[in-house]
Amino acid sequence: MLGDLGTASLAVGLTCATLTALLWLRVALFAAPARPARLATGATLASAVAACGLLEAALLRHDFGVRFVAENGGRHVPLYYTVTSLWASLDGSLLLWLLVLGGYAALLARRRYPARLHAYAMVVVSTVTVFFFALSRFAANPFREINPVPANGPGPNPLLQQHPAMGVHPPLLYAGYIGLVVPFALALAAPLAGPEGRAWLRVTRPWALTSWVALTAGIGLGAWWSYAVLGWGGYWAWDPVENASLLPWLTATAFLHTALHQAVGRAGWNTALACASFVLVLLGTFLTRSGAVASVHAFTDSPLGPMLLGFVVLAVVASTVPAGRRTPGPARRGVPVLSRATAVLVNGVLLTTIAAVVLIGTIFPLLSGPLGAGRVSVGAGYYQRTAVPLAVVLLLVMGVVPALRDRTTAPRRLIVPGGAALATVAVVGLLSRPGLPALAAFGAAAFVLTGLAREAADRLRRPGRGLAGLVAHAGIALVAVGVAGSSAYGRDAEATLRTGDTLRVADVAVRLAGVDRHSDTGGMTVRVRLSLTDADGTTRTVAPSLRYHPARDTAVTVPAIDTGPLRDTYVTLLAVAADSGSATVRLAVNPLVGLIWAGGGLTASGGLLAAASAVRARRRPAERPDSRRPAPIAARPEAAT
Repeated sequence: MLGDLGTASLAVGLTCATLTALLWLRVALFAAPARPARLATGATLASAVAACGLLEAALLRHDFGVRFVAENGGRHVPLYYTVTSLWASLDGSLLLWLLVLGGYAALLARRRYPARLHAYAMVVVSTVTVFFFALSRFAANPFREINPVPANGPGPNPLLQQHPAMGVHPPLLYAGYIGLVVPFALALAAPLAGPEGRAWLRVTRPWALTSWVALTAGIGLGAWWSYAVLGWGGYWAWDPVENASLLPWLTATAFLHTALHQAVGRAGWNTALACASFVLVLLGTFLTRSGAVASVHAFTDSPLGPMLLGFVVLAVVASTVPAGRRTPGPARRGVPVLSRATAVLVNGVLLTTIAAVVLIGTIFPLLSGPLGAGRVSVGAGYYQRTAVPLAVVLLLVMGVVPALRDRTTAPRRLIVPGGAALATVAVVGLLSRPGLPALAAFGAAAFVLTGLAREAADRLRRPGRGLAGLVAHAGIALVAVGVAGSSAYGRDAEATLRTGDTLRVADVAVRLAGVDRHSDTGGMTVRVRLSLTDADGTTRTVAPSLRYHPARDTAVTVPAIDTGPLRDTYVTLLAVAADSGSATVRLAVNPLVGLIWAGGGLTASGGLLAAASAVRARRRPAERPDSRRPAPIAARPEAAT
């Protein structure tokens, strides 16, 4: 029953999405009333809500006649993870995708923007919605029935039941991913809308900022989940699916900066970045859901690959063809080389270059096979030699930008940050010799943070300009320090211990006190009790474990993480002897990891402040409910696009 209703909701949603696209096209071409199109957009969202609600109901009722529930549900699964099972597998995750996409479409439909720009943008968003409804209905229908009906299911992937962040991480990541469809749609609509399209950057900024904040938070939570659950002691492995989330973040960051500062008046540059961000989202969707890459984050092989790849190609074509129809703006004034606009443009180029480097490393293994070179893997060394140096240069340029507020005093304003950077490099290099990449990152971060502190003090003395950008940039600098410190100073060792044996790393030691075994309906857990001793002699007990899930025939490592103000002590249980007389343990000391989480939160907070400011700026002028009137063009020549 629920399966039939769910399939019907997908069919209704596909019909409504198609009708929505046609109605918005009618509005764009013939200036027809927008109310029917808005109603159809709401009906499309209602269909997505119904589909998600029906699948959640099937999961909660343990309706194992629905194939998705039989493959991902289970009577032994706690309620929280039963609910989050919706996005634990490919078919259900597409329903979450549709729900978020329908929500963005409904919000965009309610806005009062220049009429033709708005209508054409809604046509693009609705077309994307049609594709994903069709994908879910015909290729990845989670409501297919199974016969005979099993008595129970295996539950979701055990890795997705080890940390509560998995209830938040995918929805946040999806909100960031899918929200980039709005800048993409507005960028495509701008040349079609004629003079009305010149307002697209002003319209886009709140949407782009909101999506960027969600994507930043989603990536940060994903790194935290990887660190806390997978048991390897790291947070970023340059995994293809991790890279797939980083790529649109890089180009979206570049877009936000160049759009704000007008990229020295280059309208095509902003359009390309807005389009590239969503194209990379689609590419990431292809990598995650096609089975093209092997990753703990990816779904298994599926029939979606060719359809997703075809849609990526269609999006690329759509991004390039209409660009030639852009309405030329007024003549641009020359911009000095030594200016904030030029520095922001350089930062945008660096961000785009890093994205290109990461993209090459991500897709090269996919291309090497068809090109006859065999399946070639690209390891972390490639990214450390290419992307990391570019990121350090990016930090340095980011630190220069605040000083260029006044070009006449810029050299003087750079003296203190430059001195702080040199002092940091000298002191850290002499005391600890962390290596050139980490040393460069420490110096660049000191340069950025010192310059930001001075700029923040100036703004607080003379109110009128917000602190959002400074907060976000400070967060990025802290993340850089955390990454450099944990990479340069992290130490680990592995050993097989018998009861009473000790393993030591740096000034931390663990001694095996005992092994405990416990069985329940969900599987078996083996836990070791370890006495952890710090450098100051403080002793406490930690208990890493291994959890075996027979339904999935999978063993999951649950590490013990002792978090301190400057470092984490990370203990992982790798294996236990059959007689419980010995255990193989890995002990790691990870300095400055906390700065990564603090910096990520600070970066997202800065984005939230900027998004709130952008919304207030949009509402500040007298609102005109007549959406058919074009928005006023900015007075500055370089602001026109």
